Amino acid sequence: MPIHPDRIAKPYGTDPRRRRSVEAALLKRVVDGDRRAFEDLYRVYHPRLTRFLFNMTHRPPLVEEVLNDTMLTVWQRPERFNGTSRLSTWIFAIAYRKALMALRRQDLAQEDRDRERRPAEGPDPERRLGERQILTALQAALRDLSPDHRAVVDLTYFHDMGYREIAEIMDCPVDTVKTRIFHARRRLKTILTGRLGDGL
Repeated sequence: MPIHPDRIAKPYGTDPRRRRSVEAALLKRVVDGDRRAFEDLYRVYHPRLTRFLFNMTHRPPLVEEVLNDTMLTVWQRPERFNGTSRLSTWIFAIAYRKALMALRRQDLAQEDRDRERRPAEGPDPERRLGERQILTALQAALRDLSPDHRAVVDLTYFHDMGYREIAEIMDCPVDTVKTRIFHARRRLKTILTGRLGDGL
């Protein structure tokens, strides 16, 4: 669906309360069938969901498919949001469930797990070599985690969500989220220590 960049250049700045207010107003208009409001909401969530879904699946062709499927659900069933949680929690929960289903449908054995380990084509500037090596090691380490562990890491560190909100998104107890983030951190530390220690 085409999005017009001039529609909502900066709808709420950096104020989270303003953000939630603007998003809630957009959703109310979506419930009334306002296509323009949906396009604005899509534009707001596109970068956030793209990051989340990429970090969770590490399969670029899957990201746009799941993102569009998620937002199609928002467009078709906006009345399902009951207001008991944040709108972002509801949307991310839809994305999380659809990503898990999409991963199950695909043969994960065919995933190119070495893609991020390969050197990039062409010369890299010397001053950026260290940063690229660390980023490559981190991306490769994340790929070694399960989708659930990737999700908790992404929601915690890239979307600044608390355990309770993540538990709502993943439909599990808060203690399960805590356990997953503990094991994910420990696994990442082990992987990165090994890879960076080998000169990455």
